[in-house]
Amino acid sequence: MTTKYRDARIVLEELLGPVSFGELIKSLRLAEELTQVEMAKKLKVSKQELCDIEKGRKFISVERAVYFAKKLKHSDKLFAKYVIEDQLRKSGLNLKVHFDDAA
Repeated sequence: MTTKYRDARIVLEELLGPVSFGELIKSLRLAEELTQVEMAKKLKVSKQELCDIEKGRKFISVERAVYFAKKLKHSDKLFAKYVIEDQLRKSGLNLKVHFDDAA
């Protein structure tokens, strides 16, 4: 019997529905055992702004998401994907984003 590798993100989205950019940031913060104040300092934002992002009250640009990814040493593609999908959902479009490297 063989077992196929499944991405944890996909399994979680199947169980819980789409993951937002704010939920991604919060989960990374909690995984690193950082307070909102510590994470906000790392990202060079206020604690209130970080709270608003985590709660989905504030949306950020793709450029800012890429900046966050670099600061947190994570995939800029992943961060951009979540920001764009949040914007699509806000517009009433339930679409997934997939990136291919440009030639």
